[in-house]
Order: sequence, then C-alpha cells, then structure tokens
Amino acid sequence: MQLYIGNKNYSSWSMRPWVLLKQAGIPFDEIKIRFDAFSPESKFKTELARISPAGRVPVLLDGDLVVWDTLAIAEYVAERFPDKQLWPQDLKARARARSVCAEMHSGFGALRSHFPMNIEAALPDVGVRLLAEQAGVRDDLARLVGMWSTLLKASGGPMLFGAFGIADAFFAPVVMRLNTYGLPVPAAISAYLQRVTALPGVQAWISEALAERDFLDFEEPYRSRA
Repeated sequence: MQLYIGNKNYSSWSMRPWVLLKQAGIPFDEIKIRFDAFSPESKFKTELARISPAGRVPVLLDGDLVVWDTLAIAEYVAERFPDKQLWPQDLKARARARSVCAEMHSGFGALRSHFPMNIEAALPDVGVRLLAEQAGVRDDLARLVGMWSTLLKASGGPMLFGAFGIADAFFAPVVMRLNTYGLPVPAAISAYLQRVTALPGVQAWISEALAERDFLDFEEPYRSRA
C-alpha cells in the first residue's frame, strides 16, 4: 500500500491514517507531496490530480484501488486487516467509536479553525487569548473534554476504547493542537494527551515533523518565522 500525505508539521488529515497504520504495524510506503499552494495549478494539486479526483491528502493506494478521505481509509484498513482489531469488538462500543470519529470528521470547526495543527510551534499565549475571545473554541474544548472523560471512564483506558484504535488516531491531531496551544484540561485528560503523544507511531510522526524545518507562511497565522 502507498499513502500520500502532506507536510507532517501541518497536515492534520494526513496524520490520522499514517499514525493508524504505523501504530498498528501495517506496512505501507509513504509518499509526501509538499504543500506549496492549494490553487489548481500548484504542484501540490497537479501531482494529486493524477491519483485522486478529490485533490486532497491523504490518499491510500492499494494496487489499482484508490481510497481518499480519512474515514474511508480507516474503514478500508480495518476491513483489510481484521486481525488488528482497529474498531472495538463490542457492537455498542464500535458504534460509539464510529460516532465520535464521525463527529471529529465533521465537527469541532472553531477549534480546528483557530488552532491549526503546528507541531513545531509552542503557542500557549495564543491559546490563552483565543480561549478567552472565542466562545466556539470554549464550546469545542468542553465537548472534547466531556467526550474523552466519558469514554476513558467507560473503557478504563489507557486509550479511548481500551486498546489503541481508529478513534485515538482520529483525535491524535487534536492532541497535537492541545499540546501546541497549551489549552487547559483536567488531569485525567492531560494524562491521556501524554499517553497518545508517547505512542511510538505518534512519536515517529512528531520526530519527522520536527525534521522538516519547512516554514509555510500560509499555514502560519500566528508567527512570522519559526
């Protein structure tokens, strides 16, 4: 399998399937297409257009099959490698896991808009300011804390549904955001952030993100330099 991704420092969508595959021990070849711009004539869009009609990362290739969109990739990988048990085995837990992944996929707009993923940066002052200014951010953070608290209590941890799975991979970019912007969370949630950050698959992504040293102005609303 081949996984097409964008810059590791910035591409939260790319991080989800990459971490899922890496942490689950599923072999794949990584093909990174650097962000240069997102206009139709950009190198990024031109290269992607050859493999995916959506023109976005991530994209998974498995032989002649092209799978795009993070949720579709996760579902395909779970079916392709059932022994990895990437969804919970219990029917009700599996439904809850799919529900929270779908909510992450389409929700938390204020959090994602105001706090773009930027692993290399440390922006706690921005976090404090925007948390005070933006009601939508406060609402998203409260929902996130409530959701994670409920899931961790029900499963007993260490991950949202006990063992690592798709839900944890889906929220890994949010963990990166909370780390970067220093958003305040209860102790139990802070411990979960630390556990996710320490996962070997997440550590590998972070290490490679830090090694990029690729400062892109259009991905940096809060900094003029690294």
